[in-house]
Amino acid sequence: MLRSVVPYDPKTALLWHNPGIDRKGAYDTAFTGFDAARVQSAAAAIRAWDGYLPAPLHVLSAAAKKLGLGALYCKDEAVRFGLGSFKVLGAPYALQRLCATHDVKTVACVSDGSHGRALAWAARRLGIGCVVYVPRGVSAARVQAIADQGARIVQIDAPYDDALIVLRREAEQEGWHIVSDFGYPGYEGVPQDCMAGYALMMDEVLQTVQTPLTHVFIQGGCGGLAAAMIAVLWMRFGAARPHVTVVEPARAASLLEAARAGQPVRIIGDLQTAMSGLAFGVVSAQAWPLLRTGVDAFMIVPEDAVAPAVEALAHPAGGDPAIAAGETGAAGFAALQQLAARPDLAAQIRLDDKSSVLIVITEGVMGSAGTAAK
Repeated sequence: MLRSVVPYDPKTALLWHNPGIDRKGAYDTAFTGFDAARVQSAAAAIRAWDGYLPAPLHVLSAAAKKLGLGALYCKDEAVRFGLGSFKVLGAPYALQRLCATHDVKTVACVSDGSHGRALAWAARRLGIGCVVYVPRGVSAARVQAIADQGARIVQIDAPYDDALIVLRREAEQEGWHIVSDFGYPGYEGVPQDCMAGYALMMDEVLQTVQTPLTHVFIQGGCGGLAAAMIAVLWMRFGAARPHVTVVEPARAASLLEAARAGQPVRIIGDLQTAMSGLAFGVVSAQAWPLLRTGVDAFMIVPEDAVAPAVEALAHPAGGDPAIAAGETGAAGFAALQQLAARPDLAAQIRLDDKSSVLIVITEGVMGSAGTAAK
């Protein structure tokens, strides 16, 4: 039974350093259960898909100058396979792996946007049924975006974590295969396959980036994306890897709270946030070992900081490209804006005009080619 904690809801940015960070040890496959072969297999498989192209890596020179940074790179996942989110690297690859070893008739997941949409897209291509359980508080547009990919929708009047309990029970009764990047005891392989798919993103970055990275800001959520990014950096650079800050909303900072407690905990409450793709109350079991030892700092981004970040990305100054990011996708940029206004916090992680920084637009804007969420 996980200990429940009340979410800490500051009105300003909060930066918390991870006491469990391992900056000396080599990458330990036995400890993490996530190895280079798994990452390489996923990358080869996804690159073979029809329509594969690396997601753009934008150089935001004007934004870097305004934020007091040496260089700012922005990986734009909102255009990936036309589905608007990095999630299309995870669920479809995990389903491909699942179908190689099982007779799959119907797959299912809990989602309020892009994971469900990506799974339904992949299932339809393979002629497989797809059922998506949608938790409380999801807009009609997000639900329709999932349904448009051929999924059957089951709406649950409960937060994500409680909806997952309902799905697990009903999937067992119906004989459905769950495809989720959220891992829990007894459910390990599929979440790790999702993570392996996500790792391709960092591989693409490292093949393209012109200045060695010093800092990476990555969204939290259930932790699968952050863990995959950390794994690639740790495998590639060891102790010399970039400083990694995980960004979360105050009402669903499950990764920060797990790090503070030294073990996974459950955030209580409705988890409602503009950054809806990050509204998870519990860290993924498969991501936790990597997060516990691989994250340098956790940062809470206030709710009112996200809209200005979306606006600044969409209407940039100084010749930077316009980027259509949803609130979840803009979270990393919002964190940088907050740190620019708080030099005391920026100094704690040595973020300055010599820093080379990566952020990821994990999802686009609802209603565009970047319809997305978790």
